[in-house]
Amino acid sequence: MAQKKVEAFAPAKINLTLHVTGQRADGYHLLDSLVMFADVGDKITVEAADETTVSVIGPMAAGVPTDQRNLVFQAAELLGVNAKITLEKHLPAAAGIGGGSSDAAAALRALTTLYNIPNPSVEEILRLGADVPVCLEPDLTRMSGIGEKITRLGTGADWPMILVNPRVDVPTPKVFKALPNKSNSPMPEGFPDWFEDDLAVSWLAARRNDLEAPAIAIEPVIGTCLEELGLSQGCLLARMSGSGATCFGIYKTDALRDQALAQLRRDFPKWWIVPTEDCVVKFR
Repeated sequence: MAQKKVEAFAPAKINLTLHVTGQRADGYHLLDSLVMFADVGDKITVEAADETTVSVIGPMAAGVPTDQRNLVFQAAELLGVNAKITLEKHLPAAAGIGGGSSDAAAALRALTTLYNIPNPSVEEILRLGADVPVCLEPDLTRMSGIGEKITRLGTGADWPMILVNPRVDVPTPKVFKALPNKSNSPMPEGFPDWFEDDLAVSWLAARRNDLEAPAIAIEPVIGTCLEELGLSQGCLLARMSGSGATCFGIYKTDALRDQALAQLRRDFPKWWIVPTEDCVVKFR
């Protein structure tokens, strides 16, 4: 008997690195990015229906479209199915942590399970967005090209982390436009042992997010986020994710992370500040 209701988790996508390596003639940027997925995110629930509807609930529901502009609606259209879709929104929108893309990927997982149908091809999924293919199987992943080249690297380390978003909108096209050099070096081919924390974080620190500087130029408060994270006790690395404005801090221990979390929440009560870990194994 077919399932009547299917749920799927849409975890936050964090770009540990993001190297912009070129730009195609059609305008698409070429990237080389190391991506992980955290244990905070949105939730998708789908039920069979005669027509597709989208309801958005949760603390971050305000302003999220419920029509065909929403990628979960487009995911149903791509599959050629109808469903009653409920999106429980916990991640801020347009925040550099793949909220919409992860929602779309979760909708694809849930809908293909509900209707027992295969996923579309990567080329078709790319129509939903460059980040959707990497979000289909949340894992530690190297993503390159325009998002179509996916290399799964397996489960990463469970680093204690903090995500911080100062609640400003940084439009991705505007950030890319402000990037002075579109042809930067890619990541090296070899990767460290992710369970050797010092080695792994040193490797990450030697890499980049090429969009960080232009995003800070557009919204200087992102620089404040990075500074506050970097100065907090026990922070091993602070960096912006994606095109911003969300930043992350990796901490030496849970206790130091929690201490920094409490201080940041006291100092910046209006910011979105959440603790998280790299817990990709939970999403299999």
